[in-house]
Amino acid sequence: MPKEFQFQVSPQVAASEDLLAQQVGKFCNISPKEIQKVVVLKRSFDARQKAVKVNVKGNVFLLGEEYIPSKIELPHYPNVANQQEVIVVGAGPAGLFAALQLIELGLKPIILERGKEVRGRRRDLKAINVDGIVNEDSNYCFGEGGAGTYSDGKLYTRSKKRGDIDRILELFVGFGATPDIMVDAHPHIGTNKLPQIIQDIREKIIACGGEVLFETRVTDFVVKNNEMQGVVLQNGNIISANKVILATGHSARDIFELLHKKNILIEAKPFALGVRAEHPQELIDKIQYSCDYRGEFLPPAPYSVVKQVNGRGMYSFCMCPGGIIAPCATSPGEVVTNGWSPSKRDQSTANSGIVVELKLEDFKPFQKFGPLAGMEFQKAIEQKAWHLAGETQKVPAQRMVDFTQNKISQNIPKTSYVPGTASIEMGEVFPGFLSQIMRQGFVEFGKSMKGYMTNEAVLHAPESRTSSPVRIPRDHYSLQHVQIKGLYPCGEGAGYAGGIISAAIDGEKCALKVAESLNLK
Repeated sequence: MPKEFQFQVSPQVAASEDLLAQQVGKFCNISPKEIQKVVVLKRSFDARQKAVKVNVKGNVFLLGEEYIPSKIELPHYPNVANQQEVIVVGAGPAGLFAALQLIELGLKPIILERGKEVRGRRRDLKAINVDGIVNEDSNYCFGEGGAGTYSDGKLYTRSKKRGDIDRILELFVGFGATPDIMVDAHPHIGTNKLPQIIQDIREKIIACGGEVLFETRVTDFVVKNNEMQGVVLQNGNIISANKVILATGHSARDIFELLHKKNILIEAKPFALGVRAEHPQELIDKIQYSCDYRGEFLPPAPYSVVKQVNGRGMYSFCMCPGGIIAPCATSPGEVVTNGWSPSKRDQSTANSGIVVELKLEDFKPFQKFGPLAGMEFQKAIEQKAWHLAGETQKVPAQRMVDFTQNKISQNIPKTSYVPGTASIEMGEVFPGFLSQIMRQGFVEFGKSMKGYMTNEAVLHAPESRTSSPVRIPRDHYSLQHVQIKGLYPCGEGAGYAGGIISAAIDGEKCALKVAESLNLK
């Protein structure tokens, strides 16, 4: 039997197999010469003390003990070409993992994706970055892999179901992700590696008899006696199926509008909104690691901060060490920011959404839109920001200290946001209560993280797509819409997930419930 160990070591020791084996030998009172293999099971950084440590948990196998390297393999995916069809609307994490699960269960998924395949999206991303042209069907949010593909593949989730999480991580590894994601406390794939993984998932679905249709937008639902019968496509074609998993993501406003128009129940949902703050990564390293230079064994430092300001939560969201701010509008006439990091997180800047929780009462000026009030609130801020910044894909920007002091910044340094910035007093972008909370909140952040509140930091507005502004209600047990039988609202867009892992888990859950309803599970 292998011996278990759990201790703290220096980053240098954690990065070296030989040094780690020596440390394990000391901890377990074993000669390093007796050690066959050290297997690390979990790894996390502890920067609470002046000297950063790495928490390491694992097993040590001695010479003579049987050690079989673990190998993650994909499940058996049968050929489902001639099996019952299930429509999956959206090829983001929820839709793709729902499709894989359907195949495991012997059902044929037909994925309908309004955007382009993962490689083809690149031309449209270049157009929005360089020319300020927004393709409503192919952008950072829409297209194969969804918003996650060209974000950075953060795989952290607050879900407590470890088994579900490990299954999703293992599937990612099976499709080509580094096995380190099974070990790291905050796993991350990188936007440079995700496209190939997503493509491999698609090719597996097709090889097993599933269908994946790109540039195929759903414009209507065929419903009879409150039961799903199929969907209508933009070209007028109808695809029939009485089981539809709706996994369109948090930015598919046309789907929310369609549901509302057809009197299919949806609800306004609170979300969070604010700015994306960018600092020099070197400054964040200095703050978090309490050192002038982090060295070669420490990764670019992340940060997480939460404050209560005037009864509202203000917090960091989707923090990207060594990352880039991206233009994530999905329609002309609006600007939206988000962030991503490459796998090495080797850019010179760090960025994070800094957002304030909203309440349903904040949407009262838009109450005439009913359950779409939050969406219209969100849209109004994005459109105002677009207008103030010059009606291109430039975004309003302000140095952080200037923002807290209501001062227009005399100049904005070049940031990672490629389309560019316009110096705007952020109070013009947001409602007064939101600007007031953020001004006070940044001052509070600066008290907790000495050096964070600086004019070296630039705020970009808005960070507005943190989660869906709508919830599509579903039965707690069957996961079907409370009104329409055979419709399975799924993932972030329906209000049941908040990231790649939780969306993938929800996709699998919906697929399982589809099979259960067909007495296949």
